[in-house]
Formats: sequence, structure tokens, C-alpha cells
Amino acid sequence: MKVLVTGASGMLGAGVALSLAERGDTVTILQRRPSGLGLSEVLADVADVAMVGEAVAGQDAVVHLAAKVNVVGPWRDYERINIGGTRAIVNGCRGAGVRRLVYVSSPSVAHGGRSLVGAGAGPADPIAARGPYARSKAVAEQLALAADGEDLAVVAVRPHLVWGPGDTQLIARIVDRARRRRLPRIGTGAALVDTTYLTNAVDALVAALDRCVEARGQAIVVSNGEPRPIGELISAICAAAGAPPPFPRVPVGLALAAGSAIQAAWTAVDRAVPGRLPPDPPITRFLVEQLTTAHWFDQRRTRELLQWRPAVSLDEGLAELRRFYLA
Repeated sequence: MKVLVTGASGMLGAGVALSLAERGDTVTILQRRPSGLGLSEVLADVADVAMVGEAVAGQDAVVHLAAKVNVVGPWRDYERINIGGTRAIVNGCRGAGVRRLVYVSSPSVAHGGRSLVGAGAGPADPIAARGPYARSKAVAEQLALAADGEDLAVVAVRPHLVWGPGDTQLIARIVDRARRRRLPRIGTGAALVDTTYLTNAVDALVAALDRCVEARGQAIVVSNGEPRPIGELISAICAAAGAPPPFPRVPVGLALAAGSAIQAAWTAVDRAVPGRLPPDPPITRFLVEQLTTAHWFDQRRTRELLQWRPAVSLDEGLAELRRFYLA
């Protein structure tokens, strides 16, 4: 197939683009900066309607990963990139006669802050979703799935907490804070949480592209299917990197209060002096909720629809992470 991949500057997007190219698909990348992947590129903002139209012309399929993923920031940025960018992709696909669209979403679009135990995908809910990222992704997922029809098959895939060697979003932050002794254990650490090793997430998105017609019109959560206590998982990541385990223990109530206060202050400063602070605060209420509530998903429907199973177990992934840090 001829496939357009948006957002290949990220670890997951790059993995998908390279995997498709390696199996023989003709891959074009749409993003703002050069990817360095050696593939055909269109350098543009995903919300640029004219450039998106040019990029989708002649494509058989699109895998749309580009998004603003920071926890805090002005709503207009999330609206422009996550919602406006998705609208541009959908309209571009319709106008160019693209037959398949895989929209890469997030389980956070259906997470209202309560525990999810063996849950299904559940409908995206912009009202209940926590924070601007989750809300904007929920709206964008609804927009993408609404475009499913006779001429365009659309499936939404929600990879859950993707990680792997070289990950700068999750792993690097955990390890950096652990090494600086700024990684507390919040609550008991007993909440069961599932994650997705990078290789498995890439394979699942490729499978979604191949099975787009069979899975059309649906949202699917992807994970390793191996929930672990969050405290145990974070300690294992630290051990793999040779970093100290989380310490000290912080009560949940105190962490929630601190997260709310820090996020509010961070947002106020960012509004007054844009770009002065790092993109994400050290802790937010959303992060505390993620660390103290169970969220793992029933994977039977996902595996049946996609005809896919994880190739790398959680322990094998941790071993790969250990080798990466040793190197």
C-alpha cells in the first residue's frame, strides 16, 4: 500500500513508519520537522488543510498519530492540533479517495478518574475525560469514527502507556526523577496497571491497518494484557535502568492537593510567560489519579478483531530495557 503516517517524530510513529516500509509499503511522513528516517517526507503542520490535502493525494491509507500530548497548555493549542488536525486528515482522506484511516487515540478519552478493571474500550467522552489532552483526543476520536463509511474505513486504536528503550516520554522521565531522588511512591502502589511494550504497539497498529475494514467504526484498546501493581512496575523500570526505587511514600490526598495546586500555578505562569517553564509540571492531579487507580483492559476482543497478539512480554521488555541502559 501507499501509506501516509503523521507524527513519526515520536517513538511510536517512527516505529510504525519503519515497520510498514520494511514490509514493502510505500511510506510518506507528514510532520513539522525532518524525521531522519530516510523516508519520503512532507514537512507541514497537521492542521494545515492545504498541505494535508497534498500529502494524502494518491495514498491508499493513513495512520494518524500526530498530536499535542503535553498535560497542560492552552486549550486552543489542543483544539488546533488534535481536533483541527484530525478534521484536516479526515477531510483530506475523503477528498483524495483514501480507503483506510487508522486514528491513534488514547484510553484517557474514556477515563473519568475512576478505576477501570478488565474494562472494554468504552465510548469516548469529552465531558468526563480529564484534562485538555484527553478531552481533545476524545473529540477527535468521535470526529474520526463519524467519518467511517462505504468509501472510507476508519478504526480508532488506543495504545495504553507505550514504553520501550529510548522512550523520552515515560521511561526517561521516571529514570531521571529516580536518579535525582524526586520520584515518590504515591499511596500503596497496589493499583493494577497495564502497559504496552513498543514492539507490540507498533505491530498492533500495523495489524489495525490491515484489518481496518473488518474492525471499521470501532475503538480498540491495545495493551500487553499483563496488569501489574503500579509500584512494582515503576520499581522494575528503575531497577532496569540502575536507578534507585521510588521514595518516599506520599499519601494520596496530599499528592492530589499538590498536583492540583502545582498544575494551576504552572498554567498561570505559562499563560503569563509562554515557554518559560518545561512543557509538563512535575506532578498534576491527572497523574496522581493515573498512579493510584487501576486501569487495565480486557484484550480478548482486540486480539480477535486485529488477529494480533503481543510478541514481547512485560518481563522480556524489561530485560530489553536493562540491556539498553547497560549499553
